[in-house]
Amino acid sequence: MSRLQADHLFKVFARRPADESEAVRALVAGADRDALREDGVTAAVVDASFVVEPGQIFVVMGLSGSGKSTLLRMLNGLLEPTAGRVLYDGDDLTALTPRALREVRSRRVSMVFQHFALFPHRTVLENAGYGLEVQGVPRAEREKRAAEALALCGLAGWEKSWPDELSGGMQQRVGLARALATDADLLLMDESFSALDPLIRRDMQDQLLVLQKKLKKTIVFITHDLNEAMRLGDRVAVMRGGRIVQLGTAEDILVRPADDYVASFIQDVDRSRVLTASAVMTAAEGPVDPDAPVVGPDTLLADLCALAAAGPHPVTVREDGGPALGVVQKERLLAVLGGQPTGPAAEEVALHA
Repeated sequence: MSRLQADHLFKVFARRPADESEAVRALVAGADRDALREDGVTAAVVDASFVVEPGQIFVVMGLSGSGKSTLLRMLNGLLEPTAGRVLYDGDDLTALTPRALREVRSRRVSMVFQHFALFPHRTVLENAGYGLEVQGVPRAEREKRAAEALALCGLAGWEKSWPDELSGGMQQRVGLARALATDADLLLMDESFSALDPLIRRDMQDQLLVLQKKLKKTIVFITHDLNEAMRLGDRVAVMRGGRIVQLGTAEDILVRPADDYVASFIQDVDRSRVLTASAVMTAAEGPVDPDAPVVGPDTLLADLCALAAAGPHPVTVREDGGPALGVVQKERLLAVLGGQPTGPAAEEVALHA
């Protein structure tokens, strides 16, 4: 499995290449991004560095114009960085020839776009196998692999259908199946669910999490939706004005925002629907109470509140009948919820804390 690293990436747009290089030097020296814009220079991404470990979902989130989509396009070479490097599986992608870069994009990196980008004159099976067709994979093999990918995405039986016969959510599943069929280790997902209705979007998020448990892909996911970022991301980068202003887990960002901007950004997030028992548990002091309720580490705080309110004991966190991983105290639960009870169950926790 492959590791992805962004190493001090800059992307500057200007009328002349010399102005772009000069702008990078000015930004490194502390120049203001808005001041550069007055001179006709747009600094879309400024000094972005991060590492995505194998098997992680790394979410980049920010408002429109924050630079997140530009950053994504540098990761697979669709945009050339003004400065900095992209390292993938030990290779410097920014140093590859155009031919070698195309080979990387066709075999090792797959994109899932916001708009489904399906060919209307191709069947669902043919759309799912298109990346394999580009690679020159024989028809029998690509149809087999495309059918397997469609089955993973819950589309078994739809292989002979046409795209216009599918709902929006199903069309996006075809796009995801097309990316999975190539067996690329790295998936780049650019606002992939933002065109979907809320319920379908939630279903696609569930689908991605289920697939990730099975396939363990390395995923970079771009979104402007904070709840989506918190739900999907193993690690989350928050962008503002071309810069990464905070990088950490969902818990880090919700509980310890880096600045006032991040704090205002997250103020409306329902933490009980994002954070899990593993994020709020503490080490047990001595043996756990045998009468205490037991939850798994992935149990949402919304569900945990009801159990915590039901009795006097801390809730035990345990996975698949194994030893206790920790306990959740009512006081800790309320602290993480920000002292603001969320719904009847959380209010009950507050009454009994």
